Amino acid sequence: MERNLPGKILIVDDDRALCELLEEDLSRRGHQVMTSLKVIDARELLHKQEVDIVLTDLNMPGVSGIDFCAELKDNRPDLPVVIMTAFGSLDTAIAALRAGAYDFVTKPVDLDLLSISLGRALQHRHLQEKVRLLDNQVRRQRSDDEMLGESPAFMKIKEQIMRIADLETSVLIAGESGTGKELVARALHHQSQRSEGPFIAVNCAALPENLLESELFGHVKGAFTDAREQRKGLFVEATGGTLLLDEIAELPLALQPKLLRVLEDHKVRPLGGSSEIACDVRVLAATHRDLEEAVAAGRFRSDLFYRLNVIQLELPPLRDRGNDILLLALQFIKQLGQRFNKSVNGLAQPAAASLLAYHWPGNVRELRNVIERALALTLHDQLTIEDLPEQIRHPNGTTPLPASLVDPGTILPLDEMESRYIHQVLDQLGGNQTLAARLLGVDRKTLYRKLKD
Repeated sequence: MERNLPGKILIVDDDRALCELLEEDLSRRGHQVMTSLKVIDARELLHKQEVDIVLTDLNMPGVSGIDFCAELKDNRPDLPVVIMTAFGSLDTAIAALRAGAYDFVTKPVDLDLLSISLGRALQHRHLQEKVRLLDNQVRRQRSDDEMLGESPAFMKIKEQIMRIADLETSVLIAGESGTGKELVARALHHQSQRSEGPFIAVNCAALPENLLESELFGHVKGAFTDAREQRKGLFVEATGGTLLLDEIAELPLALQPKLLRVLEDHKVRPLGGSSEIACDVRVLAATHRDLEEAVAAGRFRSDLFYRLNVIQLELPPLRDRGNDILLLALQFIKQLGQRFNKSVNGLAQPAAASLLAYHWPGNVRELRNVIERALALTLHDQLTIEDLPEQIRHPNGTTPLPASLVDPGTILPLDEMESRYIHQVLDQLGGNQTLAARLLGVDRKTLYRKLKD
């Protein structure tokens, strides 16, 4: 194995002399080597430390190398295992590979051949790690594409998501209606180690108490009048993934102790059932209400509140996100334009100014609705202020100041008018040239050239 690719190797063999020989040779080749004479000791060591490769004997007292290899592949599928055997038959090789071994070597061990085998296994391990990192980047990029925003308030939320995504703790996502709480929950799921598992969301305010209990915890056949067949429930269906309890403040008081029990024990008892079912699920909760106020008023259990509120994400309202309003508007134009078969490529400046000036009580959900309506009605290649609803064109019944480019009666050359318009857009966007280019419907190079000219 090359010295510039060192690894951390665990040798498992009941032959002490062989262990010492291998440890000396592999250490000389630049590797960190640990040895165990028993499988039980190797298990304990693997619980405490990370290794890159396990090199194990085939025939050992108690547990065979093949059984140990199969056990490792079940628990640590990314860990390469090389098996040593004094019986170099084809049957032995096939059994080792079927158990998940990366390779096998015969005894007496040829140290150079062993080094080559371990080198390949280590390269395989590093390649797997690179693939895993790239996969994480893809998942994070997918979440970043959905979590669109550059404002400081929203960037803080994105940074918090990255820090806590892989934790198993409960997260309470708070914020006004329409701020994107479910989108944040999905981002937490996609960036977590549970991303391959299911993501299930349930609205606790959408179902009456008896149906919500069955929906969450399941029921057995005959548990109630319409229970004609057994149902697993969402906690069991979400095993291995994430369950979002939206509008958690509306959870009936009678169901709160049962939810608390599931969160603490990771087991659920179906409605009408006599036994519990294990469920491995990360629970996220979302609310637009003040849960502490609900606790003080006796509408929400304090112990459940503290169990759900291990980490809290407070989403900013859209009115506090500045230019994110235009970023989201442009994204919605791109996403929804195809639905109406219209080639709309941006926002006219007066329309952009009105969107920025509006207070957005319905937040992102309202913005999407406004853009969808405007796209359905527009006759232009950009959304104009005339395409927007009355309450946005004239907030609070007042008429916004006109976005005049020149003094009345003044006639300017076209390039001068274009220059003034570009600079007015840049001033309105705080100098953000990337966003200005998107808003103007040109690429960044074109905008840079016009600014230079």
